[in-house]
Amino acid sequence: MLLVRFHIFSLACSLALASAPAFAQEPIELKGDVKVVRIAEQGGKRVETYAEPTQVVPGDRLKFTTSYRNGSGQAVQNFVITNPLPKAVVLTEVGNFEVSVDGGKSFGKLASRTVAIPEGGTRAATVADVEQVRWTVASIAPGASGSVTYFASVR
Repeated sequence: MLLVRFHIFSLACSLALASAPAFAQEPIELKGDVKVVRIAEQGGKRVETYAEPTQVVPGDRLKFTTSYRNGSGQAVQNFVITNPLPKAVVLTEVGNFEVSVDGGKSFGKLASRTVAIPEGGTRAATVADVEQVRWTVASIAPGASGSVTYFASVR
């Protein structure tokens, strides 16, 4: 039982850390959030709902969101938000962001990324290889806010 609690605690710590961006520039305020995705029946249709991740199991889908707000009196141009993926999760879909498969040394669309293989050479990167995701927000006006999101599942 102690081992199970440790794993849940360890995953919760990883999720909390992952919800905070790795890099940010002032004067933007950032806030990270993680929700577990649940499917519910409403009116005969399947609908996604989001709940606090108090208990997650392998295969659960998670929604990671970083909200931003420009608290200054000046517009901020080309604001970069970079989030590391926790080791306990794997990206489930490609979004409107760039990815890194080399520890943040380089970023690009997943289709342009490659990883080294033990036998030598490289192969096309997959969502399982993604270590970080990154967005560039072109402009954030004074007082403006928004958010960026990615989905991952528990390994």
